[in-house]
Amino acid sequence: MRLALQSLRLAVADYCHERLLSLCAVLTLAAVLTPLLILYGVKFGVVQTLTDRLRNEPRTLEISPVGSGHFDADYLERLREHPSVAFVLPRTRAIAATIDLLAGDGARLTASLEPSAAGDPLLVRYGASVPTLMLDSGLHGAAPDTPRRILWSGVVLSAPAAEKLGLRVGDELEGRFERRYQGVVQRARLPLRVTGILPLAAEQKSLVFAPLEVVEAAEDFRDGRAVPLFGAERGWTGEPRPEGPRVYAGFRLHARSLEDVLALRQAFAARGLEVYTQAEAIAQVRQLSASLNLIFSLIGAAAGVGFLTSTASSMLAAVARKERLLGLLRLMGFSTGALLLFPLAQSLLTALLGTALAGGIFLLAAQAVNHLFAGSLSGLESVCRLLPEHFAAALLIVAGLSLLAALGPALRAGRIEPSEVIREV
Repeated sequence: MRLALQSLRLAVADYCHERLLSLCAVLTLAAVLTPLLILYGVKFGVVQTLTDRLRNEPRTLEISPVGSGHFDADYLERLREHPSVAFVLPRTRAIAATIDLLAGDGARLTASLEPSAAGDPLLVRYGASVPTLMLDSGLHGAAPDTPRRILWSGVVLSAPAAEKLGLRVGDELEGRFERRYQGVVQRARLPLRVTGILPLAAEQKSLVFAPLEVVEAAEDFRDGRAVPLFGAERGWTGEPRPEGPRVYAGFRLHARSLEDVLALRQAFAARGLEVYTQAEAIAQVRQLSASLNLIFSLIGAAAGVGFLTSTASSMLAAVARKERLLGLLRLMGFSTGALLLFPLAQSLLTALLGTALAGGIFLLAAQAVNHLFAGSLSGLESVCRLLPEHFAAALLIVAGLSLLAALGPALRAGRIEPSEVIREV
């Protein structure tokens, strides 16, 4: 152990003594490694940015059935409990999920209704308040047996709908529903209050996100049924709704991750249910990542082979140049193992210094690249970036290749005979 430590100290001292050759070796390694770090940093940064954008965009994780189906509450509850599902809400028939909006200044707009509830990923993503119903019994503290009545409903508008009506958060408006019942055109109304407005990036259509009860009431009203909770004096009259569970035409489902979107799509397809997904966009990013990985692997392999042969030849030349020194160390009692450590330690030292230099140059280059593309980035996005584990992996790979390249010269150093040194003295 003592001889091994002495051999390491001598190796470091000799490395510092031949500082010019050592510097050349460090610069050579940095020249090979820096472009690889930048290339992988761009690959990782671009793919990670695209993946994060898909992951952070709720529409990418959304799944909805094609056409109309028949989905009851039990089926939706099973979906809700699935480990790959983050959020699910039923949808009524599309033809019934429309609303006429009337603003205070007389502006009118026909928009589509979308159900929403607490935990809606789209609203959470853009910080919009969850739309809720306001009941009169909650305001006046009426007796428990007093029939409740809706005073107004909160809604979240898409940016196009809010712009066309000239509305802001907190404004009040009126929602109107129309039907032809028993040959007569009838209308129902519902006071609304804007609790949130989604930006244009979230939705480009004129949509109204409302509590599920409002969407169900719109379907019941257009089916000729009464909705007592919304008030007969507002036009919500008709036949009583038949007993039994409600059957929905569709659902809004959000997967937990990009991988879950693909898994759920396959699961629905296996059950014969065709769904809308963003699986194609997700697959394109994954294919891009795989293609870039292949390109980087080929370039990295070629650079690794070049670095391996270059390091092996330089270390072999260094051992040949220092045969007399190594022979004298053998005469002084150094063992074969201690002599093996001499070239291995110097090779490892070059790997550490070269990787550190390449990492420093990469950080400067990455900052310049990200600054160049800053206009197309937002938040913490970056075009060129590496994680700490990437630098650690690079160091391990370079150190492994350096030790592998120095293994042959180290074995030659361990086989040096003292008699050769005695003959040359």
